[in-house]
Amino acid sequence: MSACQSGAWLRGMRTFAVAVTVLTTCHPLSGQSPLPGTDPLTWEGDLASRLVESVDRFLLRELELSVERRAAHWQHGSNSWGEFNTWLAEHRRRLQHIVGLRDPRVPFDAPMLDATVQRSALVGRSDKFDVYRIRWPAFADVHGEGLLLVPRGPIHADVIAIPDADLVPEALVGLEEGIAPQEQFARRLAESGCRVVVPVLIDRHREKRNGRANLTNREFVYRSAYELGRHVIGYELQKLLAIVDWFQRENPDRPCGVFGWGEGGLLALYAGAIDPRIDAVGVSGYFAPREQLWTEPIDRNLFGILERFGDAELAAMVAPRALVIEASRAPELELPAGEGGAPGKLQTPDPGKVEQEFARARRLVASLQPDPAWRLVVSDGGRGPFGSPQALQAFLQSLGSELAQGNWPVQRLEDYEPHSVRQARQLHELDRHNQALLVESPYVRQQFMSRLDFSSLENYQKSVEPYRDYFRTEIIGQFDYPLLPPNPRSRQSYSGEHWIGYEVVLDVFPDVFLYGILLLPKDLRPGERRPVVVCQHGLEGRPQDVIQGDHPAYHDFAARLADRGFITFAPQHLYIFQDRFRTLQRKANPLKKTLFSIMVPQHEQLIAWLKSLPFVDGNRIGFYGLSYGGKSAMRIPPLVRDYALSICSADFNEWVWKNASTRAPYSYVWTGEYEIFEFDLGSTFNYAEMAALIAPRPFMVERGHFDGVAPDETVAYEFAKVRHLYQARLKLPDRVAIEWFVGPHTINGQGTFEFLHRHLAWPAPGQPNAGR
Repeated sequence: MSACQSGAWLRGMRTFAVAVTVLTTCHPLSGQSPLPGTDPLTWEGDLASRLVESVDRFLLRELELSVERRAAHWQHGSNSWGEFNTWLAEHRRRLQHIVGLRDPRVPFDAPMLDATVQRSALVGRSDKFDVYRIRWPAFADVHGEGLLLVPRGPIHADVIAIPDADLVPEALVGLEEGIAPQEQFARRLAESGCRVVVPVLIDRHREKRNGRANLTNREFVYRSAYELGRHVIGYELQKLLAIVDWFQRENPDRPCGVFGWGEGGLLALYAGAIDPRIDAVGVSGYFAPREQLWTEPIDRNLFGILERFGDAELAAMVAPRALVIEASRAPELELPAGEGGAPGKLQTPDPGKVEQEFARARRLVASLQPDPAWRLVVSDGGRGPFGSPQALQAFLQSLGSELAQGNWPVQRLEDYEPHSVRQARQLHELDRHNQALLVESPYVRQQFMSRLDFSSLENYQKSVEPYRDYFRTEIIGQFDYPLLPPNPRSRQSYSGEHWIGYEVVLDVFPDVFLYGILLLPKDLRPGERRPVVVCQHGLEGRPQDVIQGDHPAYHDFAARLADRGFITFAPQHLYIFQDRFRTLQRKANPLKKTLFSIMVPQHEQLIAWLKSLPFVDGNRIGFYGLSYGGKSAMRIPPLVRDYALSICSADFNEWVWKNASTRAPYSYVWTGEYEIFEFDLGSTFNYAEMAALIAPRPFMVERGHFDGVAPDETVAYEFAKVRHLYQARLKLPDRVAIEWFVGPHTINGQGTFEFLHRHLAWPAPGQPNAGR
């Protein structure tokens, strides 16, 4: 420290000492001076609300910027369609990862007829075709189900006609009411000489799960699948592509197409982008810009999709094959907030925006010749019936056929089982597959982490770095912005018997700041450097909760640590205001980001600022969080390596099980935390693997026997792997600990406080002040 700096610091400390003499009780203050070296904090109102609002603005801007940023991934430089198709291979691999399309499909000779000794599989007939109920193997023990329409004359093409999720196949064929005859595009394709498969999709029926959250069937499947690196979209694509496999095996020379409406349009577009064996793609009631994906049902939430792919980019992946986009009416739906499931809305896309996205797709492949066989059909101003004659004619012509003219009613021949029975069977198979993946996931993670080198501590630290990078980029998500100058602002706002409290604001990114409360012990002496404990609140919490009021979960643990001589800082995290913060996660996920993509740089800025303070020992800064703050303790210190230790309180458990199990009553599948699920943790990082990113720094778990987060046995199971890492592998048994206590979801503040004193080298009360 220079003489000038030293003098300024001494003057500041004298000011601080004077302020200390007038503050003797823990209460909010107003109009007090800022911390020396900072500007006055003049913001009024609820700063937590201001933070969430500012991050919301930041993320909305990032979503808008994603369109132009995707261009960097689409500089193909191809001179021919053949080169372009080869160039697309990496994009296709990435897209398959995003939709969770990774389970090998089961080959089969032909679909099975769905019949019993009491009913025939032949359920309908017209003068042009017969209708059969069928099922077929897709992947693992999962089957597709639906209808097969077989023309009575020559077969010109094979087509998968995909309904919306809330439209049963029978309605698309004419066996049941529900849509107008002109919209029964499966029937009209079969009348035109196509052999047609109409699959069942998981529908949007809503019900309370385990008596708790009111979820659609699609969200129910999505929640477990997402945690395990799968997706309801990927599962349904597998069922469709299994039919394409069959088409190709039976007659590889026959043209093959997919045509879908609503959710079916989504699946048709993705199937065509992924699988070049599909000759023609028809998308109705779906195609549009996707920067508002966060407003749609959460079962469409795809981690990182907008990094490379909007609908225009997916369309480009179909080229030069035929593509028909129909601007028509779309499914209309609004899922309410406040019932446990994620809110969401479906509505008919604005036809002008459909045209803009279609034009953008054309620009992506404008350099290649000949022009792709694409057609945009606007049905009655973009809000008319789907499956219009113009759209079907363009689609059929690309398959070498023509739209038949006429009307041939379909006669129903059998009373088939209720749709609810078939839907329940489909739902059960996917849930059973998710649970099988959950059982297998520890072995997948073990293989994933198998490149760690335990031959020496130095080699371990080198070998863990690629995993840290993967965690940062593929799981948490990273914004590629430099931190702004912190521009610290503060005001003296709280005081206790042994400490004084400052509200502090630091700039992080444009529209992103950090807010929190800094507690400084009143006995700080000039030139003295003390350790810091960052004390993190949980869900719906505030910094004030950890310093005053004796909250039953926190017990003022930041203030109690300040009473012991530690400097403490309590940040405001983003997880407050229920749907307001949960929609931040929805906005972040399509960008391949999470809430922690914001909170990690907030802590990087916090650490840098704390280390600049002359009374802070930058080598002795620890993290201690409860509940959602414990979740933070598992995700922030692995990436903010200047944290000297981490304590996870009232959260540590077998995290993947807690998120993906549909058997355990502790599972998040049943609750309103729809933002909690993190893509592909099941294959990569459970809490033991996250702890491996913290190692060799000290790590501790605080666990109450009656904490409803999880049962003792799953906490012990996961912690045993952490203890094995520290004790058996790294030979550092003194750096890992767990404290069990008789109590609920709360800070106990016994073993953890001792852990902090020991590893941050600060004497406990009653001990000599050698550490000072």
